Amino acid sequence: MGQYERLVLMAEDELTQYSSDARKIEKLRRKIGISVNRAEQQAVKAALEAELPTGGIAKIVETQRQTAALPFWGIAGLGLLFGISLNQPLDFIAAVGGTAAAISIQRWGWKLYAKRIVLDTLIDIDTKISEIKPKP
Repeated sequence: MGQYERLVLMAEDELTQYSSDARKIEKLRRKIGISVNRAEQQAVKAALEAELPTGGIAKIVETQRQTAALPFWGIAGLGLLFGISLNQPLDFIAAVGGTAAAISIQRWGWKLYAKRIVLDTLIDIDTKISEIKPKP
């Protein structure tokens, strides 16, 4: 597993805990500073800057993953409701499809948010290093 995947997994681990983004960045900064050398940090930062979205649907999913998945949860619920109440087995396909779409959208948003936290942490590390370096 490369440093890129390892850093994203560390960020996902931090996302499971309820805290502010600043606290998550603070905790990740310590972990990244200890475990990843400077050259690898720059390589991961460049890869993340190239990969992360700046607009469009992906940006909406990154910032509002639950809101983006909500219509699909509604489709799943209606499919289940109509499948049971109207005795229509084909409506269960909508329930399964809506559930799968909602889960995949939320999973995609979770990954994007973890990558954004890693990028913000690496940018924070760069700013701290530039503040510490003596100026001639």
